Amino acid sequence: MAEREGAVVKKGHDEGMKMAVGLLEESGLPLGLLPLADVIEVGFVRTTGYMWIAQRKKVEHQFKKISKQVSYDVEITGYVKPKCIKKLKGVKAKEFMLWPPVNEIVVDDPPTGKIHFKSLAGVTKTFPVEAFAAGQ
Repeated sequence: MAEREGAVVKKGHDEGMKMAVGLLEESGLPLGLLPLADVIEVGFVRTTGYMWIAQRKKVEHQFKKISKQVSYDVEITGYVKPKCIKKLKGVKAKEFMLWPPVNEIVVDDPPTGKIHFKSLAGVTKTFPVEAFAAGQ
């Protein structure tokens, strides 16, 4: 795939997680945003911000502070920019009985302590950033 040209790729769970958390940290996003398991590889193209994460199986995670169930597919892709991830694929948040795909995550800049999740359907949900801190 052309969008993966020139990528830095890390293989294996430990190296992959280190890179994924590093990307979140560098772009000013909460470090608990990607609670992944069994990571196979993580890739990042610095020039475009394109990143991908491959993991062995789908992960469902409950963010306790906001009582939100989030599903992470075996492949997650998106464009990491300062304070946001755009064109996100592979992440869904449970809303009632539905799982609408999340396609953008934005942290307020200047910081207000809020993070926004946007779906393709135009629905935006806003939560406190600390709900996605590492270990939540």
